[in-house]
Amino acid sequence: MSTWEETLATVVREHGPRLQRTAYLLCGDRPGAEDLVQEAFVRALGRRRTAAQVAHGIETYEAEAYLRRTILNLYLDSYRRRRRWGGIQHLVARPDRSESATTAVDQRVDATQALAQLPPQVRACVVLHYYGDLPVSQVAAELGIADGSVKRYLSDGRAMLAVHLADDADTSAGGKP
Repeated sequence: MSTWEETLATVVREHGPRLQRTAYLLCGDRPGAEDLVQEAFVRALGRRRTAAQVAHGIETYEAEAYLRRTILNLYLDSYRRRRRWGGIQHLVARPDRSESATTAVDQRVDATQALAQLPPQVRACVVLHYYGDLPVSQVAAELGIADGSVKRYLSDGRAMLAVHLADDADTSAGGKP
């Protein structure tokens, strides 16, 4: 019989890199992904387990599912906060930096950049379904939405990725976008 802490330690050893990669695909940068995973583990460690749950035994897959769901919630919540702040930020501050034309030209075609263009729910569905190899029903359960919504988000995501990647390929090949 293992404790919650022992189960989480097993998840860190066995599934930590996969959770890290999932978080990276969601947020698009390594420091952000590390923060998401770390915050998920902190929340999991702070979660109180009842005596019945500990006596029943906590399976590794249950702990991993809990952590994956926590990472998704943290990502979606941070997006909502940034979007809300972005609506009022221009009233009190100037942009921190400005993009130069050479920066835009130097960017390479990359699946991570294409994912960054997707809305958060669409991105979460695409990452869980295609990267996490989860069926539509499990993606729906993870996100707490209907199967039909997941199918719609996946369809929208494929269409947006196709357009974005085609535009980038045309631009980098010297063709007209």
